[in-house]
Amino acid sequence: MLNLPNLLSLLRVLLIPVLVALYFAPGPNATIWATMIFVLAGITDWLDGYLARRMNLTSPFGAFIDPVADKLIVVVALLLILYKSPVWFILLPVIVIVFREITISALREWMAEIGARHVVQVSSVGKWKTTFQMIAIGCLIFYKPLFGLPVFEIGVALLYVAALLTLTSMITYLKAALPVLVDKG
Repeated sequence: MLNLPNLLSLLRVLLIPVLVALYFAPGPNATIWATMIFVLAGITDWLDGYLARRMNLTSPFGAFIDPVADKLIVVVALLLILYKSPVWFILLPVIVIVFREITISALREWMAEIGARHVVQVSSVGKWKTTFQMIAIGCLIFYKPLFGLPVFEIGVALLYVAALLTLTSMITYLKAALPVLVDKG
């Protein structure tokens, strides 16, 4: 069902090649435009969920496409950042974030298959993780200082906060699912 929230999620997927193209575009303003595209994607992430709940437009397709769109744009953005800054202190939190996303996606799929999806619903820690992650990625894409602020370094610090929240939320989800996993395993 293509309603407004689902269209916003699809827009996020369509913004991925635009993000990539702008990230590699020549010129001094390319990172500004790439950052703006990523920020727009972040806004659509918040807005599609808000509208779906507010207008009662939740759907099975929306439940599928929203997290897929989120993970796709985040992973692509992290890969772009690693391409530009291939250093261990960026790689480590990226590994943590990608590991968690794959693990929790698989856990949610399996829990849905056995009729226990409600056990691994989004938590407040997960929402904070997403917030820090999106701000960190935006800073890392922007890359250069702004008004004397070391934007890249701020992004690295926030990426570590996001990675810590990522681990915390993964442990929370796994603990919640453990009784069902042991019972159905």
